[in-house]
Amino acid sequence: MIKKHNFSAGPCILPNEVYEKSAAAILDFNGIGLSLLEISHRSKDFVAVMDEARAIVKRLMNLGDDYEVLYLGGGASLQFAMVPYNLLKVNGKAAYTDTGTWAAGAIKEAKKVGNVDVVGSSKDKNYSYIPKDFTVGSEYDYFHCTSNNTIFGTQMKEFPEVDTLMVCDMSSDIFSRQLDFSKFDLIYAGAQKNMGPAGVTLVVIKKEILGKTGRENMFSMLDYSQHIEKESMYNTPPVFPVYATLLTLQYLEKNGGIAAAEARNIAKAELLYNEIDRNPNFDSFCVKEDRSLMNVSFKLNDESKKEEFDAAWKAAGISGLNGHRSLGGYRASLYNAMPIESVQVLVDVMKSIN
Repeated sequence: MIKKHNFSAGPCILPNEVYEKSAAAILDFNGIGLSLLEISHRSKDFVAVMDEARAIVKRLMNLGDDYEVLYLGGGASLQFAMVPYNLLKVNGKAAYTDTGTWAAGAIKEAKKVGNVDVVGSSKDKNYSYIPKDFTVGSEYDYFHCTSNNTIFGTQMKEFPEVDTLMVCDMSSDIFSRQLDFSKFDLIYAGAQKNMGPAGVTLVVIKKEILGKTGRENMFSMLDYSQHIEKESMYNTPPVFPVYATLLTLQYLEKNGGIAAAEARNIAKAELLYNEIDRNPNFDSFCVKEDRSLMNVSFKLNDESKKEEFDAAWKAAGISGLNGHRSLGGYRASLYNAMPIESVQVLVDVMKSIN
């Protein structure tokens, strides 16, 4: 099989090693004569997977025992509701920034739970920049932001100092760059953007922030404390996605960790952005200072060349380059496993357009 150059925004590209080990585990997991897909999540073989999958996150993020790591179902979209349900006090209020489609979705769900103030928004310019001129004081129960905007191609380069809890949706750039993760009280991320297949969501949470909302008789499945107590086994976890995520994080750890991944990601992004800036046929959707390292959204300046360009990148074995339906144009997702050689193929195609 000839592997295509996969620029899809999600489900994401993963290292070949992860595909190979995952495929082998489906046939025979750990040599036990059973498939990973049919073993009990209570078996010692999978409990060991879950334990290591939780431990490796804290190693990569350099976090201590005051944090808990959860693997949950429902995608990041469920976290839009779980975050306010667990952190927004009865009669309290939360602060949110609106930087794109998913941030707007988080705001919509949080408003169903309680009071929300949008303290910064880039909706006025079609989410082409990251709002920065705002303050968040102690009157808020927490501040929520989205670190990377998959559709519009913007990314927070710095995080504000806030006088409350810091919550971040890192779905599309988690483990792609070095951060002081201890600055955040809660991080969540759907795995399918940069760390595994669809079907599991990572939640990293400082345990001391829970149980302070005044909300009684909480739904157990929406209660972080219940999932912490049961070590991500309150209900049957998504066994295969957790295993594939563990393999992905092991690959990251043994190949230089987050620091090395960041260096590779910067090199890939610079290669592509330099061509966009140099080539008069193309332009970026967002301002330069807020450009994402993970999702490069761009467009043709002359739509009459669309047929030529589309035919060229497809002939080069490129997949998943079409932009999101709400924005149009093109989007090249440069997740951790994307090799720079694939980016060079795209750049060569862009250079070939007359």
